[in-house]
Amino acid sequence: MSEPLGPSEGLGVLHLFCKVRPDTDVEAVVAAVKDGQDEQQQVVCFSVLGHKADAGFMVLGRDWVRLRRFQSRVQAAGLDVADSYVSLTEVSEYARASVEKQKLGPRLYPKLPPAGKRAVCFYPMSKRRSEGANWYQLDFEDRRDLMAEHGVSGRRFAGRVLQLVTGSTGLDDYEWGVTLFAVHPDDLKECVYTMRFDEASARYAEFGPFYAGTVAEVEEVLADAGLQ
Repeated sequence: MSEPLGPSEGLGVLHLFCKVRPDTDVEAVVAAVKDGQDEQQQVVCFSVLGHKADAGFMVLGRDWVRLRRFQSRVQAAGLDVADSYVSLTEVSEYARASVEKQKLGPRLYPKLPPAGKRAVCFYPMSKRRSEGANWYQLDFEDRRDLMAEHGVSGRRFAGRVLQLVTGSTGLDDYEWGVTLFAVHPDDLKECVYTMRFDEASARYAEFGPFYAGTVAEVEEVLADAGLQ
């Protein structure tokens, strides 16, 4: 057995976006999810709308080895991984400088999914390095102020939207993964639209593909995809 491997703080996060096949073994997928949920690991299941995928899994845990084994089990059960994303829970350098230490725990060790928020979306993003708009050439104080403005916009959706930003620099194609849980689908739309007008986003952000869906138990997710 491989030794556990994980971050020095926080959790590993694996997003899997899967397509079902006619030979997908429903019982094996359900078993993979049930076995993957315990005190050390969480599995959030959701039905994906649109052509990109049928079923989504957000898996959070301390051990990268277990994350990989979860992926292997759902693939062996007949799910094809159409897309994926690898990241870590984190506390940004701006938050560490301004937020009380006791309030940082939910960012590193979130408990998901949040009650009452069944609408979900995920997208990756990076900061631009374009000529005249290079985020990484700004002073820390300027970046901190821009992110503070961005945070004010996000707090307008408190109670309606829960946002989890995970870090992926050096781990995947973009620098962050953003997962939003909301009460209604239009809360997701309004939140992302509103925050795009902040300078930190409007001038400096690059976005990847979006996935949206409905949080549900794994059996319902598979039934929504046409499997019984």
